[in-house]
Amino acid sequence: MDVILSIKPKYVDAILRGEKKYEFRKNIFKGKKIDDIYIYSSSPIKKIVASFTVKRIIEDRPNNLWDKLKDYSGLDDKEFFNYFTDNGKGFAIEIDNLEKFKNPIDPKTLIPGFTPPQSFCYLEASLLPKNNINKSKVSQKNNFQPTNNHTKQSYQETLFKYNKIALTK
Repeated sequence: MDVILSIKPKYVDAILRGEKKYEFRKNIFKGKKIDDIYIYSSSPIKKIVASFTVKRIIEDRPNNLWDKLKDYSGLDDKEFFNYFTDNGKGFAIEIDNLEKFKNPIDPKTLIPGFTPPQSFCYLEASLLPKNNINKSKVSQKNNFQPTNNHTKQSYQETLFKYNKIALTK
């Protein structure tokens, strides 16, 4: 199962620059094995810009998470503790195998009736096939240019046709 995470653009940028190696959450995925996480950059971007896999999820009190992970949080202490106000526990998702999309995806073109999740939502099917032409490892240069056979529109039509994306709660 895959997940779409909504993340503010400034934090998405920090993730893509490698400054933010953990995504912090008050709530986490329940009883499901997560394969890929898609990063939805919220307003004003409103696109899925990257994906990653979970290396591990750390559950702890916010003070302990900050003490252990602040150097990799991409946050200052005020942002971190404002987010976790009145929460006795938090979760840190360690980002692994980060892949930036050459052409960010408008989820409304792939998922009929898409509404951005407040935090996250589950996908019953993968958004993108493995080894997709739209992905590039963040640490590598990739000079792919779409050809007439791989236009953005035909690519998205193919994804929708074959993946039949369905959101679940």
